[in-house]
Amino acid sequence: MIRILFLMAMISYILATLLPQQQILNQSVSALCMLIVLFSLRRVRGLAMAFGLSFLCLGSLMLLISHAAVASFLFSFGEMIQMVTLFTMVPILALPIRLGRYAHELNQIIRKKVSSPPHLYRLISCLSFFFSSFMNLAALPLAYHAVASSIDYFRIEHKSRWINCAITHGYAMPLLWSPITPIVGTVLYLTGTTYAQILLPLILLSICGLLLDWRLAGNGTSRLDYVSAEQETAVARAETVHSGQPRRKPWQIAAAVLALNGVILLLDHLSSFSFLFLVSVIVFPFALLWCWLIGQARPFFTRVKDHFSTYIPHMQNQFFIFLTAGFFITALRISHTDTVITQGVEVLIQFTGLRAFLVLLPLIPFLLAFIGLHPAVGLALIAEALKTQALLDAPIVVTVAMLGGAIPAFLMGPYNATLGMMAALINEKPLTLSNWNFPFTWRYLLLLTLFVQLLYLCFST
Repeated sequence: MIRILFLMAMISYILATLLPQQQILNQSVSALCMLIVLFSLRRVRGLAMAFGLSFLCLGSLMLLISHAAVASFLFSFGEMIQMVTLFTMVPILALPIRLGRYAHELNQIIRKKVSSPPHLYRLISCLSFFFSSFMNLAALPLAYHAVASSIDYFRIEHKSRWINCAITHGYAMPLLWSPITPIVGTVLYLTGTTYAQILLPLILLSICGLLLDWRLAGNGTSRLDYVSAEQETAVARAETVHSGQPRRKPWQIAAAVLALNGVILLLDHLSSFSFLFLVSVIVFPFALLWCWLIGQARPFFTRVKDHFSTYIPHMQNQFFIFLTAGFFITALRISHTDTVITQGVEVLIQFTGLRAFLVLLPLIPFLLAFIGLHPAVGLALIAEALKTQALLDAPIVVTVAMLGGAIPAFLMGPYNATLGMMAALINEKPLTLSNWNFPFTWRYLLLLTLFVQLLYLCFST
């Protein structure tokens, strides 16, 4: 039942966006989201329940105090459905990679090209960076399984820590700018900044972050040597199961990444639809076309059906937080409480100055991640408080600071899906991975602070 409600809400959201004059569609989106929240109350547990109930109670209290109409309680739940839709659709992009069996070919390239320990780390980091720019969360298991058997050719000290850093650090950097990253669409939607305005600064920041990680990895003490000939033979024998499978060239993935980003960038420039909506509706036909080109169209539909059957129940806790946070944000607007928060932020900016405030801004989503809030939710709440003169004076700088501040949340937030999935892959606790990522994270925050300050100087002159 809950899966059907989610699908109906997402379809209604797409139709409401395409037909904005039909008010009944917007109302149906909110009504369906409210039903999802009510049904989820019986299944959601832990932090998701605590945050969700807090958002519901605080939002309802604001509406009651402001004497809002009864309809306001019913039609205030649809604010974050675009996030749910995007989170549901993006993993479909991983299906052509899996159906095309690209991982084995990448595995062969890794083994042939590696010549030194730093080289291996950089190759894995680049692979994770590349996958992340296209597949978001699905990049983690794909990158891990693509390199896991290759690493068996080497003797590495602290192997779990080493591969975690190589994959998660590389994975985090494209989250700054990749069009399929939910936080990018969220921030652009909330700040009103266009994708073209922030793309180049964010790509530059992500490359600087990647180079910083390589520098730190080069100074590390991990020891890497070739394994014995017997071990190499054993690994090669284990891979013979792939010999009969058709080979796909990795350049096809590169071409697909460039094509997807190009199409989204073009449509974002030409159309009036929101960035989140464009990415959500492009994912399915793009993945289908790719599968058709490699002769996997029929298996694609089977995998998509399985995806919707398993993914929505798996993400129910996170989706519950999104929808209740959307209710809370809408209640802020209806009750005009957002103006009070905005005035408070303005006072803070006047006291500290905008440049000092930009130093503090990236720390907010980072700190919220440690109490369980997804960066997308934290950024949505921050944006409501940032509708001040600061956003009008320096929209690009504020947007970069917000997106840059989400990266430490992905790297160290022990409750987010990034560390949860990586921890499951290497059989470690998420908090352990958070500690491992700390040396790079605090240096990245320094890099971000310097980058934002330099960007502010460039745009203020």
